[in-house]
Amino acid sequence: MSHAIMDLVTQAMSSPWLYAALFALALLDGFFPIVPAETSVITAGVFAATGETNLALVILVAALGAFTGDHVSYLIGNKAGGRLRERKAFVWARRALAERGGLVLVVARYIPGGRTATTLTMGAVRHPLRSFTFFDAIAASSWAVYSGLIGFFGGMAFENDPIKGLLLGLGIALSITGIVELVRWARKRRAIQPSPERLPVDTSV
Repeated sequence: MSHAIMDLVTQAMSSPWLYAALFALALLDGFFPIVPAETSVITAGVFAATGETNLALVILVAALGAFTGDHVSYLIGNKAGGRLRERKAFVWARRALAERGGLVLVVARYIPGGRTATTLTMGAVRHPLRSFTFFDAIAASSWAVYSGLIGFFGGMAFENDPIKGLLLGLGIALSITGIVELVRWARKRRAIQPSPERLPVDTSV
């Protein structure tokens, strides 16, 4: 069974349509976040270590797809406007945008669901397109490099067993995502805890 799966994956990685598929998946992921774009880029990175794919081309098409998809999401947010502004994820994105400006777009690229909420919100609040494009270029490029290199180094570690390399790459990506979420949770928890100065003073003594 595993050999059959491996053969199918190898055929997909050697297909001339691979790079078009990576571009399309990264594009769709910009406004339809259940698409497995990151997994696909990591997988292509794993096979770059065996020579089946070209790592530089994998990173390039993934970055271009993500960049294009984010701009589609921005335009959707721009058109949808007020219908999005009060939803929970978008309230978070709007608050983060007010605090950190365009840099939140770079950070949100690594938060599950955060990238779409942020790009839609930036469109909904009419964030300047030039600023959005500048920060999105950084976000899309860094994400593509990160995903491609995680797969590549996983493939290098298990050059003769790409499945193990893929599992290692996915494990690293999930671990990094988990750490980011843990840090966000800890910061949020700390922010809502009352400081000693705000604690009520007992005047009954």
